[in-house]
Amino acid sequence: MLVSDDIDALQKARFLATQARDPAPHYQHSQMGYNYRMSNIVAGIGRAQLEVLDERVKARRAIFDRYVQALGDIEGVHFMPELEGTMSNRWLTTLTIDQEALGVTPMEIINALAEENIEARPVWKPLHLQPLFAGVRYYQHEEGWSVSDELFANGLCLPSGSSMTVEEQQRVIDVILRALKRL
Repeated sequence: MLVSDDIDALQKARFLATQARDPAPHYQHSQMGYNYRMSNIVAGIGRAQLEVLDERVKARRAIFDRYVQALGDIEGVHFMPELEGTMSNRWLTTLTIDQEALGVTPMEIINALAEENIEARPVWKPLHLQPLFAGVRYYQHEEGWSVSDELFANGLCLPSGSSMTVEEQQRVIDVILRALKRL
């Protein structure tokens, strides 16, 4: 579902989502398009979810805030800041850790959570490291340094579903604190 007040952008998106078919009497495509049309059923579900969107964003922001309150003062733990003049929906809580300062890797934290049947994951693997793009040229941000590589090496995604209870979140926090040898 796409919502915007930019009519030109909406028309362009609709064009691309309907296979970018040119206005010709035959099937002709001068641009790469996609078949991203939404069914009526999926649209109905999407409309219903919009009715609870504010409530879910509020829950996600509260979860993020509890993680920051519990872990944010630990030297070497960094959460994504909110840009001035914006409001993040905090749909996913991610953090990066300084492995040297903490003496632990993101995978060690993920594994400690997994031992307690708590799912956490590394942040997304950069596209240039995906097998699909093996051999494709990649331009680092600076010689020998890449933001995406650094985030992948040091980041992890914490459980942050909007139905998560305070008790469930405290359980996650306690496991992380034990993994960091802070509890």
